[in-house]
This record gives sequence, C-alpha cells and structure tokens, in this order.
Amino acid sequence: MCIVIATSRMSSKIEIVSTVEELRRKISSWRKKGFSVGLVPTMGALHDGHFSLVKKSINTTDKTITTLFVNPKQFGANEDLTIYPRDEVGDVAALDAKGVHLVFAPSLKEMYSADFVTEISVPGIGDTMEGVFRPGFFTGVATVVAKLLIQTLPDRAFFGEKDLQQLYVIKRMVTDLNIPVEIVGCPTIRESDGLALSSRNIYLSASERTNAASLYKVLNEISHGILNGDHINESVAEAKSKLLNSGFFKVDYLTVCGTKNFMELNFLKEPAYVLGAAWIGETRLIDNIKIC
Repeated sequence: MCIVIATSRMSSKIEIVSTVEELRRKISSWRKKGFSVGLVPTMGALHDGHFSLVKKSINTTDKTITTLFVNPKQFGANEDLTIYPRDEVGDVAALDAKGVHLVFAPSLKEMYSADFVTEISVPGIGDTMEGVFRPGFFTGVATVVAKLLIQTLPDRAFFGEKDLQQLYVIKRMVTDLNIPVEIVGCPTIRESDGLALSSRNIYLSASERTNAASLYKVLNEISHGILNGDHINESVAEAKSKLLNSGFFKVDYLTVCGTKNFMELNFLKEPAYVLGAAWIGETRLIDNIKIC
C-alpha cells in the first residue's frame, strides 16, 4: 500500500511504501522521466547524522529514498533488538521536512520470507574488530544492504563514516557482486564535545553522556602521539588506560588499521585510521578518526 502523508506544510507531502512491488513501481516512474536516484538506508531513530546523508543525497541526485527498517539479522542474541529506539511517525515527519521524496518502510515479512536462507558474508574486512565482538553482524549488514540495493537499484547510496568498517564492508561487497551503485561515505557528525551522533546515545544517563566524549578524545590522542613519533602500541595502551579511568568499564578494541584490508598496524606505513569500541554503562559506543 502506498501512503501519502500530508504534513503541516501545505505544499509538502511524502510517500511511504511498504512493499518491494510498490517501491519498484515508483522508481520505474522516476527512471522513465530521467531522474537519478539516491538511497539512504537507516534503521530509523533518526538524528542529524542521518540527515547529513539525506542532504548529500538531495544535493547530488534528483530523487531521494530513505529506508526505515530495524534489521534483526545484524543483532546478536544478547543485543538490543527489542529495545532499539523506534519512532516511525517522527522520522517520517522529519524526512518530509528535509525534502525526502519516498520512504520505504517494509515489514519483517516483506524483507525476510519464512523460508529465507540466503546470507552474504565479506571475509577479511568483516572478520576483524566489529566482526570479532559482534559475530554475524557484518553478514546481517551485507545481506540487508544487498537486498536494499537490488530492490532500489539507486545511482548512489549514502553511508556514514562513523561506521567505518561497515562502510568498507559494503564497498567490498558492491565491488565483488558488480552491483551498479556508487557507495558514498559521508563525514561523521558530532556533538560540540566530539561525541559521534548515534541512535544509541539515547541510552546514556546524564553522567555517562558527559564521560562518553572521552572516546573521541583518546582517539585523537592516539593519532597525535603517533604523528609525533610515539610507538603505536604504547599510544594505544596509554589511551586505553585513560578511557577506563574516565567512566568506561570495558574496551573491546582500540586499534590502528590500514585502509586496504583493515588489518592492525604496528607501524604507520600507509593511510590509516584509529578505531575504538568501548562500553559505558549499558551502552556500547564506536568511533574512528583518520590519522593525518
């Protein structure tokens, strides 16, 4: 069913479709008119990070689609699928205000039939860091993103660099499977104290929110130290200690990786990033910065 939502702005309306058939019918009508198409895949609970992707799509393509689908295949058995923040009504209103042309909000059944068995994995890039601490995560991501790209066949799809490893997994998948879409990475959007925007930030208490900015701070300290000649392992060890003394109780990883295959580096010999994942309270935060 195709739904048209009229908002308080009388000249504005946004369409919501929930089936692949409706989605493809709408895109086909755009293609016949020569329009280019941009896709912004999301799990909802939208914030300014998502809206930066929307803006990039609107500025570089004729028509923008945003998806709202909480993908169960990228959640582990003990993760937050059941409580993951959801606000479809608010998300749709915000997307309308931003100028999005179409929202694809499929049901679980529409995305994964009862006999669905296919999975896409990306070994190598997908086996490190997040792949270690969240087994099956990248398989779930690659599978749902491949489906969304095939369902929409956009000219460009937009992803945030905050989830840097995810971005590279998706780029590798698209290259290997010859999916005809340009994957566009967009800069991380941050709060004034450096905390990267995330839908999960809503879980943070007031004190946790204050301390959460320490993750971005120690990533910068690692980068600056390495550029000033410090050994990578020593810089990382010192930063981990600082993080654990600033309110975080567990560090999954602090790592310096090259951009070719996301393997850990002991010496800076190629373009690299510092990536980190750590727990504060019940919330797991991830972030990264480029060493430059």
